[in-house]
Amino acid sequence: MLTRLLSSPAVSLAGAVPRLCTFRVFIHSKTSLPVSPYRTGVATFCSSPQGSTDSANPIPEESSKRGPLEPGLYLVGTPIGNLEDITLRALRVLKSAHVILSEDTRHSGKLLRHYNIRTPLLSYHKFNESQREQTVLRRLKQGEIVALISDAGTPGISDPGTELAKLCISENIPVVPIPGPSAFVAALSASGLSTDEFTFVGFLPKHNGSRKDRLMVSANEASTQVFYVPPHKLRQFLEETSTLFGDSRRCVIAREITKLHEQFWRGTLEEAKEAFSVHQPKGEITLLIEGKTSPTVETPSECELENELSNLISNGHSLSTAVKLVAGGTSVKRKTIYSIALRKFGKQLGCEDIDLGSCKPK
Repeated sequence: MLTRLLSSPAVSLAGAVPRLCTFRVFIHSKTSLPVSPYRTGVATFCSSPQGSTDSANPIPEESSKRGPLEPGLYLVGTPIGNLEDITLRALRVLKSAHVILSEDTRHSGKLLRHYNIRTPLLSYHKFNESQREQTVLRRLKQGEIVALISDAGTPGISDPGTELAKLCISENIPVVPIPGPSAFVAALSASGLSTDEFTFVGFLPKHNGSRKDRLMVSANEASTQVFYVPPHKLRQFLEETSTLFGDSRRCVIAREITKLHEQFWRGTLEEAKEAFSVHQPKGEITLLIEGKTSPTVETPSECELENELSNLISNGHSLSTAVKLVAGGTSVKRKTIYSIALRKFGKQLGCEDIDLGSCKPK
């Protein structure tokens, strides 16, 4: 949700002599509930000279080196909360497009007004995308530049856009990504969990059986699992995951990322279940759970192996069976256990190396 409008110094690319200006930014320390206070810092940027008309419009004009945009579908990443989190390239595309497809035209209108962009908006969401596709496709075939944005973040990532991109590709129409913010990437980068390998699950299925089936798959994966969770379903999610993943599994609950009340809660699933048992947080939630770790297998000492073999032989098992049973419960090679068994119990039982199966207690 784009709930915060922050004024920022305009950046002039017109070659004017820069001047220094400052503005205050919020730096939030967030590790636990409740939300910690903000502290302010000062950042220095360069902008156009005082009185320059360029300062009112941060969007760069078309460069002769870049040239005009080619016709095609442009998937434009937009801010997930802070209006400053948009690239100059994204602004240029939105300004140059013939039309902007938007999930919610009223919501996206705030972003366009903030940057003084007057490109027409056309609603495009999960309830009308199948009806809009042919209209959009016809405009693209006529050589238009069509930009697609979601309410927040990157189109096609848990948002409309995937089907239209597939259709354009099948019709040999260029599909151009304009990178921008993504909630799960931002949350993952600051989570403190492993980023070497991760699985983005997004929103879980609503059907109980399908949802639990998906959670069981995630519970057994070694990679970090990333979910989008609606605030009103957080408690249910924590109950189900603590059962399937285990109470001790570490998790991170990232809320309102890039917004005024951004918060990262860290702890185990059991602690999260307790922390949010009464309190239901507000705002968008990205929830990350650490991957399943393989238990460390300790190699038993020779003395421990001898004791296990001795107990089995004392209970009437042959030396061969005792070795087989011990080897089945340890990472030690069977050949090594045979060697220990022969050395320790071979003479006692009158065994020969070639006939271990006949060795029984006398």
